Amino acid sequence: MTRSRNWRALLLLAAPLGLALVMWQAALVARDQALQTLQQDAENELRLSAEGLTGHLSRHDYLPRLLATREGVQRFLSSPHSQDAMPLNLLLDRFRATADVSDVYLLDRHADTLAASNWHRPNTFIGQNYAFRSYYSDAIAGGQGRFYGLGVQSLERGYYFSSPVWLDDTQPDSSPDGVMVVKVLLDEVEESWADQDAELLVTDEDDIIFMASQAELRMTSLHPLSEEERQVLLATRRYADEPLNHSGVELLERRGERSRLVSFSVGPLSGPRYLAVSRPMAEFGWEMHILKPVSPVIQAQWVSALLAGGLYGIVLLGGGIGWQRLRLRREREQFAERERQTLARARDELERNVERRTRDLVETNRRLSAEIDERRRAEESLRQTRDELIQAAKLAVLGQLAAGINHELNQPLAAIRAYAENARAFLERQRLESVDLNLAQIVELTARMSEISAQLRQFSRKSGETLAAVSPIACFDYALRLFQTRLRESGVEVIRHWPDEEPWVRADLVRLEQVLVNLIGNALQAMADAPEARLEVTITVDGDAVVLGVADSGPGIPDAHLKRIFEPFYTTKSPGKGLGLGLSISSRIIDDLGGSLTAANRPEGGALFSIRLPRDTGQRSAGAQPHQETLPHA
Repeated sequence: MTRSRNWRALLLLAAPLGLALVMWQAALVARDQALQTLQQDAENELRLSAEGLTGHLSRHDYLPRLLATREGVQRFLSSPHSQDAMPLNLLLDRFRATADVSDVYLLDRHADTLAASNWHRPNTFIGQNYAFRSYYSDAIAGGQGRFYGLGVQSLERGYYFSSPVWLDDTQPDSSPDGVMVVKVLLDEVEESWADQDAELLVTDEDDIIFMASQAELRMTSLHPLSEEERQVLLATRRYADEPLNHSGVELLERRGERSRLVSFSVGPLSGPRYLAVSRPMAEFGWEMHILKPVSPVIQAQWVSALLAGGLYGIVLLGGGIGWQRLRLRREREQFAERERQTLARARDELERNVERRTRDLVETNRRLSAEIDERRRAEESLRQTRDELIQAAKLAVLGQLAAGINHELNQPLAAIRAYAENARAFLERQRLESVDLNLAQIVELTARMSEISAQLRQFSRKSGETLAAVSPIACFDYALRLFQTRLRESGVEVIRHWPDEEPWVRADLVRLEQVLVNLIGNALQAMADAPEARLEVTITVDGDAVVLGVADSGPGIPDAHLKRIFEPFYTTKSPGKGLGLGLSISSRIIDDLGGSLTAANRPEGGALFSIRLPRDTGQRSAGAQPHQETLPHA
């Protein structure tokens, strides 16, 4: 009872722990898969947005070069103080409206604005000097200028294109006489980002956010700026006098080179977590970011955890029902055992009463002792009869082998006669050397005949009663040599499957060889009419046992006969070809050796007989090896 209570307490403790572990693992797997899917979606959206921004800006880079070559621009730049700037202002304003840009203006070589499309506005560029802008220094040096930043007059964020203006382009070493500038606003692109289910940011090389789908994030930094960094940015006038505060973004986890989990401590994006994916825009020196909320990931985690928990509950419930049924069955078995014990005690009491009351029991015991002695004598006689029957079965196999061995003996006998006749002829001619060679051949042939007959003597010997270490490979080799003539004449293919390291079994050498000879002989008879005769012998190690297999490619054993195949006098052979004792005797021999003999049909066809014997791992005995006679080879 105490042990049962301990098990219940352990199960009650392990069940919630297992549930928590399963739900946790399922949530982790779901999180990784959902984050991977979310990252793929974010990368696709980011690529499309970056290409859209690049296309929006790049379509205007031709305009300053085009205006720099206009005759009206060059004519006015040649003598700006003696001409009216209004016609050029109107021309620049028409180009602004046609190209859909923010502003178009002309600077002289000293960076003073001479004409502008916003001439009529209070914050017009006319009269302003922009020598501090890099687009002026790049263009006045003869190149094409690019610049982004906050307008000094308009305080609007824009991207600037500039191109040099030459009054005389035939002098290659001359410096430009002026600079044509086009400003493009970024608000239109940001408005298109509002329709996306994500937040988009664009940062420069100083990690300043100058474009964002959320207005509160514009003109902020990805990381807090030091006072030195802030002064450098103020000196460039790129972002005018903006304070460039920290955006509040905090790094939670890195998931790759350009992917990470972030959150915001302040601002409109504070609270939820986001998957941030970045993409460089090398053409402009920027980096574009997309922020995807991870709420789908959290939802996927919960769904997976709940599904895993439900499945775990079903499994736990099924296990509990099974355990309950097992417990009830054990209780029924215990009850039945108590009933049997009660009946046994009642029977013992009854026997004691009968013993006390029946004096004739002594005489009955005497008769019983006599019957036991008689039964022992009968068992001894039965054992002798069985041994004689086994020996008779071996002699029957010898009869089957006689034809093949007779064929093996006829050839050397004919050769001996020929050599003897030749020796007599050579003797008459006094060719003693030839006589000696013929006699040597006769001696060799007689030795071969002795080796052939040795297999009959070896097989016919009686076995002992002591078990020893026996080599299954050697037993198989011996049994196959007995049938080598039949194997060769019948064209049977012998396939051996031996392990790398030779195993040994605890058995009797002679009796094991007899069983193998019987099984191989049955296999050859079964394959008599088979189109492809193939005999497979196998040795496998299964723990503390060794399994010997004999398989054929014959028709197999009918299922109705498998259960009775080892019964005495039961045979499937035609009349006159067997008494049905071979397999019965073989099964009894293997049982005496502490093993088992089974029969089955193989899926690919044919029968398989398996001998399972105890494996021997001790010291090899001298009697473990089979007979040492060398048998002739086919």
